[in-house]
Amino acid sequence: MKIGALKSIDRNRLGLSVMNLYIIKELFLPFVFGMGIFTSLGLSIGAVFELIRQVTDSGLHWGVAAKILLLRMPEFVVFAFPMSILLATLMTYSRLSSDSELIALRSIGVNIYRLIMPAIAFSLCVVAITFWFNNFVAPAASFQAALTLKQALGETRPDFETKNILFPEYAEIETEDGDTQEVLTRLFYAEKFNGKQMTNLTVLDRSQRPVSQIVVAQSAEWNILENIWDFYNGTIYLVGADGSYNNIVRFEHQQLALPKTALDITKKSRKTSEMNIFQARKHLELIRPGADEQRIRKWEVRIHEKIAVPFACLVFAMIGAVLGVQPQDSGKATSFGICIGLIFGYYLLSFISQSLGISGAIMPWLAAWLPNFLGFGAATALLSKAAD
Repeated sequence: MKIGALKSIDRNRLGLSVMNLYIIKELFLPFVFGMGIFTSLGLSIGAVFELIRQVTDSGLHWGVAAKILLLRMPEFVVFAFPMSILLATLMTYSRLSSDSELIALRSIGVNIYRLIMPAIAFSLCVVAITFWFNNFVAPAASFQAALTLKQALGETRPDFETKNILFPEYAEIETEDGDTQEVLTRLFYAEKFNGKQMTNLTVLDRSQRPVSQIVVAQSAEWNILENIWDFYNGTIYLVGADGSYNNIVRFEHQQLALPKTALDITKKSRKTSEMNIFQARKHLELIRPGADEQRIRKWEVRIHEKIAVPFACLVFAMIGAVLGVQPQDSGKATSFGICIGLIFGYYLLSFISQSLGISGAIMPWLAAWLPNFLGFGAATALLSKAAD
């Protein structure tokens, strides 16, 4: 149904759902086209050439390479969603504008805000799909792709840390003036780890003030049945408040009620792109006590991005729709060119804001959301100007 035909329809009979469905229908095909184009480009640049190199240089089987390529696809689908919604809104509203269909709608009292509502509604559906892909489909698929490649190339590196296992534990204490202060209560160090047993351990325990204890042992294992550490062939030094040794105890086997966290941190973590938002938050809480500030900020930025990236679809939809409703005579090539320029600018801004967040210049949550905030502000300004 052409919009021009709606001129003869009385405004009271003009169901807004009809207009919404018409525009959403017009958005759908360019969106699917964009998904195919941008996903293919992403795969070609980010995965295909690397896999071809692995096939020719490392002898990777073509069948395995094809499997890895399919597993990598969701990773690029996530980035294709916001690009595709931008292309779809630009192409659709530009065509409606050039065909004077938007003029026909505005002549019967449909304002610009109502005109872009179908694009916003469509983009919100895409936001939900992108969030699901970004947090559940893509991370699991990317992890399987990395694991499949590792197994195919015969890499046998352990998936846990093998040396210098260090875990500090902190607690809040009350000072003499009534304030609270965070202090180190326990420090766990093991020189080596073979996946089951740790060797050459030193544990500094300051949790039982004013007396501290130092535990030195040749080896230790986590007792799964009793949820406790078994230390072997070591010595316990009890240190008084004045720094003198109150007692020295030698042992062949001693059980110590220490947290299992020291064992958990030996597991090599996945990349943030291989974790969903819940796994990433859990890992951050695990490494927070012993990680430096820059590493913590990096994880916080990546976690906030897992929410911010899907909402880029909404920002791009608003920008594309507002630009598309402007009077113009442009074709698909022009829309595609504008789309590429806006995408490049958005991701350049994202890279800059991420760097600022990781360096500590701005807060991590702001680093992840800043491109969306600026894009939303620009879209709102353009919309207000177009509505005048």
